[in-house]
Amino acid sequence: MIEAHDLEAAWAGADELSALAAGFDAPLVHALAAHARGSVLLATGDARSALDPLRQAYVTWQQLQAPHDTAKVRVLIGMACRQLGDYDTARMHLEAARTAFRRLGAASDVARLERLLVRVAPEAAGLLTAREIEVLQHVAVGKTNRDIAADLSLSEKTVARHVSNILTKLGLASRSAATAYAYEHDLLQGTTT
Repeated sequence: MIEAHDLEAAWAGADELSALAAGFDAPLVHALAAHARGSVLLATGDARSALDPLRQAYVTWQQLQAPHDTAKVRVLIGMACRQLGDYDTARMHLEAARTAFRRLGAASDVARLERLLVRVAPEAAGLLTAREIEVLQHVAVGKTNRDIAADLSLSEKTVARHVSNILTKLGLASRSAATAYAYEHDLLQGTTT
């Protein structure tokens, strides 16, 4: 449901799993419920609240010796840490997940992580949010605010605000200067735009 952007249905499913978990003393059901709750919280933009259930799921998946599920939840923990600006912890979890996926032969999961592990210049990582970096990548390949808004499911006004924030934070005067910055700092590495 998260992939389909139906967060209401995703919440309903997470709540249903939580109710099931409360009625059973089964670690598998508890892991599924925590994983689902953390996923939905992350999808709604509440990365801080998502970390507790995601960490609970991580511990339980490890205890159940479920390496693929353990790696999947590590990706989510990494994404939550990234949203909170903890880039080092995010990279640690994402790289550990990539290693696990490689051992399992999960090529599509490895490819997805390669895109998530785009190297971010230290200056940009400390100044720009993950969303601002994403917008900067789109600006750097010549997309208009309208194109970026459509690609990222944002309003044009939100994109304009992100572009303004990027220019201010990086001390740049124009979109072309932002484009040069992105290329000079290898911010386009791994993008598919």
